[in-house]
Amino acid sequence: MKVFKEFKEFAMRGNVVDMAVGVVIGAAFGRIVTSFLNDVLMPPLGVLTGGVDFTQHKIVLKAADGAAKAVTLNYGAFITAVLDFTIVSFSVFMLVKGMNALKRELPAPPAIPTEKSCPECLMSVPLRATRCGHCTQPLPL
Repeated sequence: MKVFKEFKEFAMRGNVVDMAVGVVIGAAFGRIVTSFLNDVLMPPLGVLTGGVDFTQHKIVLKAADGAAKAVTLNYGAFITAVLDFTIVSFSVFMLVKGMNALKRELPAPPAIPTEKSCPECLMSVPLRATRCGHCTQPLPL
C-alpha cells in the first residue's frame, strides 16, 4: 500500500499534471499543424512544382517480387516530415514569443530606504536612529 501512496503523491504533483496537459495539448496542436501541412500548404507547393505530391516520391531499392513488397526509400515522406517539424517548431516559437510579450515584467517598486545621512558627519545611520553612532549628534526624526 505504501507504493500506491507514493505513486499517488508523485502523480498529483503539479509538474506531472502540467506536463500531462502539455502533452495532450501538444498532440492536438500537432494534428492541427499536420492538417495545415497536408491540406493547405502542400497542395499549392504541388501546383508550383507541377502537380508533384512529395509523399509519393521514393526510390525503389528492390522491386516487388511475388508476395514480397518492394523495398523503397521514401524521401518524399521525409521531406513532408521535415516541413511538418519546421512548421510546428516555428508555431511553438511564435506562441512562446507571444506569451512572453504578454507577461512583460512590471518595473520593480523603488526600494524603501533603511538608512539616512547624519547632517553633521554625513555618515549613514539606521533610519530609526535618534543619535549618530559616528559623531554622537542628535538626529532629526
